[in-house]
Amino acid sequence: MTTRIFLLLLLFLIVSKTNAQQKDKPNILWIVSEDNSPFLGCYGDTFATTPNLDKFAKQGILYKNAFATAPVCAPSRSTLITGMYPPSMGTEHMRSSYPVPDYVKFFPRYFREAGYYTTNNSKKDYNTTDQPEAWDESSGKATYKNRKAGQPFFAVFNLNVSHESGIHTSVPTEKLKHDPEKVKLPPYHPATPEMKHDWAQYYDKLEEMDRQAGALLKELEAEGLAKNTIVFYYSDNGGILGRSKRFVYESGLRVPLIIRFPEKYSGLAPNTPGTVTDRIVTFNDFAPSVLSLAGLEIPSHMQGKAFLGPKEVKERTYAYGFRGRMDERTDLSRTVRDKKFRYIRNYLPHKIYAQYLEYLWKAPSMPSWEAEFKAGRLNEDQKKFWQEKPSEELFDIENDPHNIHNLAADPGYKNILLKLRKANHDWLIESQDVGFIPEALLSKISETTPLRDYAKSGKYELNRVIETAEIASSRDKSQLRELIKRLSDKDAVVRYWAVIGTIVLKNDAAPAKTKLNTLLNDQEVAVRIAAAEALLAFGETDQPVQTLSEALKSDNQMARVQALNVLETIGKKAQPAFENLKLLLKENPRDSDYDVRAAKKILETEVQPLR
Repeated sequence: MTTRIFLLLLLFLIVSKTNAQQKDKPNILWIVSEDNSPFLGCYGDTFATTPNLDKFAKQGILYKNAFATAPVCAPSRSTLITGMYPPSMGTEHMRSSYPVPDYVKFFPRYFREAGYYTTNNSKKDYNTTDQPEAWDESSGKATYKNRKAGQPFFAVFNLNVSHESGIHTSVPTEKLKHDPEKVKLPPYHPATPEMKHDWAQYYDKLEEMDRQAGALLKELEAEGLAKNTIVFYYSDNGGILGRSKRFVYESGLRVPLIIRFPEKYSGLAPNTPGTVTDRIVTFNDFAPSVLSLAGLEIPSHMQGKAFLGPKEVKERTYAYGFRGRMDERTDLSRTVRDKKFRYIRNYLPHKIYAQYLEYLWKAPSMPSWEAEFKAGRLNEDQKKFWQEKPSEELFDIENDPHNIHNLAADPGYKNILLKLRKANHDWLIESQDVGFIPEALLSKISETTPLRDYAKSGKYELNRVIETAEIASSRDKSQLRELIKRLSDKDAVVRYWAVIGTIVLKNDAAPAKTKLNTLLNDQEVAVRIAAAEALLAFGETDQPVQTLSEALKSDNQMARVQALNVLETIGKKAQPAFENLKLLLKENPRDSDYDVRAAKKILETEVQPLR
């Protein structure tokens, strides 16, 4: 009897202590808007109508240098939910489902295990296999109101009104609140009626987003919870008009971030209300930071660092970002940002910025911009988007916020270029970036091994791969002999990048033709497709097109996408592959599939060469 009483008393004390600890833990609320750069009054945008967030900024801390890791939602959200850098896990390509290792948990699960009530309303889009156990509720009706009495919560509300899809259908001009004729366009956009209208309509969407954010803040107040809740407001990536979302410029990666700390938790705040900070923070840091605020352990596998709470670390020097495949178009870029400069390395510089994307082109502004280019009416800044990329880009953010004056070749900035080039290279190695594996091979590896595990297995020759990719993208003719040598490398990824180097060099790589022809029979389909692309540039047609046509029958979707990207560039020369193109569409009717989108585009413009 005495033992039973003792055990009951001990249980009571444990429960009481747990409840007391939970009551001392802050609630955390995330208000996440979609697809918007800092187009807010509190960030100095005088055209914006955002009174609620402007007021919120006076109550909180505004971050001038907050960055998404990716300029598009799914890879960006992969970062947020894991505290990991997507190129380290293979989750960098837009909308994929490559698995992550078992130890990589969606971080709300740690809150839930610590007694928090976790809710998500309602977008996920985490670019990997879902982990529904992270949430008590995840739906369009999810709310912290359903928690137990006194239970702390971590809640996310996603506001999709500012999403890119909001301008796909044009509102009549007379119904717009923002005047298209008063929009201040970025210098790279032509002043077409469609462009001005899309911008004005977008500002209307941001005004509605601000209203919705304000309603959530008022609801929190009405529930009597504002005094116990730390509130984040931020956007999931920049956007939305052409050359912003999906592109690794300020317009795609810089996001608004405002955090409000109630007086009760002012000791956790890095500064006082109404403060503006230039501290660099990235989405990699969000998960460890909120775990720190809640007094929870930060898992050792997380690559981000806490910028808030008791586990706050020294300010980071750089924000890293990336661009992989965007929907049906392959590409690869990496970027590094410090407080003054942005460096970009384009590893597929032969691909123009403006690769056609079915979804992007739904905005009326995009066809209008393209029409102006074809008509020869663009100035130098406006037509760069329709041309091949430089290997490297360097921008002085303070003096060139729109990133239009590339300083990479300016001798006066050589030391800065070298410093940031090295920072980029070092991060590729440190983070074990698997994004340099062509996706056709990457997807095959992922069927048996999480890509993070593969990177750590010793099978991935990372240093040699990165070295080859840097040589390949450099446009340095003196490296041709080395590229030809690496066309015979034992590693398929190295062979792939050596082929890319010959594509980038164009006619200067003619001495590689004989070896490239042998690679049409390479054991890896990604290498075969790349070799076909290289040989097409040298004027060969029959065998390269046959190789690409055969790739369309592959059971590897990413191989099909890679081949379709090449076929679209050669216009009527692609006709021998049309039978397999039509067969692909017959067997894969879903318009949402990226290979289907690319195939349809080729057949719609059969005899027209790609823009």
